[in-house]
Amino acid sequence: MTDVVLGIPELPAPDFPADVRARLETDAKEVIARYPGSRSALLPLLHLVQSEEGFVSRTGIRFCAEQLDLTTAEVTAVATFYTMYRRKPSGDYQVGVCTNTLCAVMGGDAIFDELKQHLGVGNDETTEDGKVTLEHIECNAACDFAPVVMINWEFFDNQTPQSAKQLVDDLIAGREVRPTRGAPLCSYKETARILAGFPDEREGANEASGGAGPASLAGLKLHRGDATAARVVGQRGSAPQDDAGTYDTATSPSPAEHASSHDAPAQTAASDPAHPSDAVAEPPAAGGGASAREPRNSSATEEGE
Repeated sequence: MTDVVLGIPELPAPDFPADVRARLETDAKEVIARYPGSRSALLPLLHLVQSEEGFVSRTGIRFCAEQLDLTTAEVTAVATFYTMYRRKPSGDYQVGVCTNTLCAVMGGDAIFDELKQHLGVGNDETTEDGKVTLEHIECNAACDFAPVVMINWEFFDNQTPQSAKQLVDDLIAGREVRPTRGAPLCSYKETARILAGFPDEREGANEASGGAGPASLAGLKLHRGDATAARVVGQRGSAPQDDAGTYDTATSPSPAEHASSHDAPAQTAASDPAHPSDAVAEPPAAGGGASAREPRNSSATEEGE
């Protein structure tokens, strides 16, 4: 006879310790006061409880429900919908490898496979020391810097398998790791508190910034009437065309000069000595002569912006 498991209803989630709850309640009141309707504060409150435990636990869900007069089912429905909320204990550093189309073909799949083998973990798994949680993620909206790795939602652009392995090794060893652009790296719990809407009090963190690359800005320039951006980029190896489908070599830029660096992808990463961020030569173009394209240099981009 087959055993039938009827199951036992799950007991209510335990509460936070009294001192922790008192501190979180103070912060929660500040968050809720920002919104005309209290339930609109649910997303930042979930980040708040995540900053306490490193993930959204049943206790955290209970706390959010009580603060907003919602059911735990309503809070759970939101917490399970958004991937930025962790549902189980995870590492100090969330290492996400973009495996969406462009990053994948530019090397994201290879980076993800290398990191799984290097760290000895699978997708959404954490190293034994609790330092790194690895996952593949969808588009980071940084396609002109592909392939992209994000650590606690900070950008690490133009990665290679070797540079990505060096990044996680540095994280595990406690060495300083600096994003390509944006604020200095902090722990996952600290990141969650910032996402809850509380100020980043680290010196210089708010002044740190990073802008979009040339390929991202081309459409904006075209919209603003910048004639230098008003051109159609042909397929790799072909010439850009104007609206009439013709190409005037006297007035139009060469294929090596248009904004998209993806027509000559270069394996470059500041942390990968084997692939320095200097000029990369292209094969001779049709009609003779060689051309070179200056690949994106993450440090130069930061200084220029």
